Amino acid sequence: MTPATSPLSVVRLQRVIPAPPNQVYRAWLEPNLLRRWLAPGGLRVTRVEIDERVGGHYRVWQGTEAGDVGGFECELLELVADQRIVFRWGFVGPERTDGPAYDSLLTITLGEAPDGATTLTLVHEQLDTLQAAMPQVAENVGPGWAMVLDKLTATIRQVA
Repeated sequence: MTPATSPLSVVRLQRVIPAPPNQVYRAWLEPNLLRRWLAPGGLRVTRVEIDERVGGHYRVWQGTEAGDVGGFECELLELVADQRIVFRWGFVGPERTDGPAYDSLLTITLGEAPDGATTLTLVHEQLDTLQAAMPQVAENVGPGWAMVLDKLTATIRQVA
């Protein structure tokens, strides 16, 4: 894992995940799997909606026992089976579409690694608007992705 945040608000992470690319690709698109890993720290995924097509929506609600705290309102920009997913990634608060959204670009690239594993490269960029509006949230994008990639790896191990 190599996290890095630059003044240009780019987060880059790389992980080797012990599963083939098709399984890792599906983990990003299957709501029942996503619920298990796409929330950092003490948050949990409370709801997922995915319209799996280019131009389709990708919505994730996150919360605690006390209720929803926000999540993501996204659009699938590119889908290359077992290789690449590109999102317009929108950070939103609990108001969802009634509140502000901070759009960015998230690219997930998958490659074959030794022993049937997958090299996952995550690049989250165009975070400038989020950084200007909510610097404390922007500072946690890299650590948040590191946490959820740990959870993704653990989930993949459990379902393999």
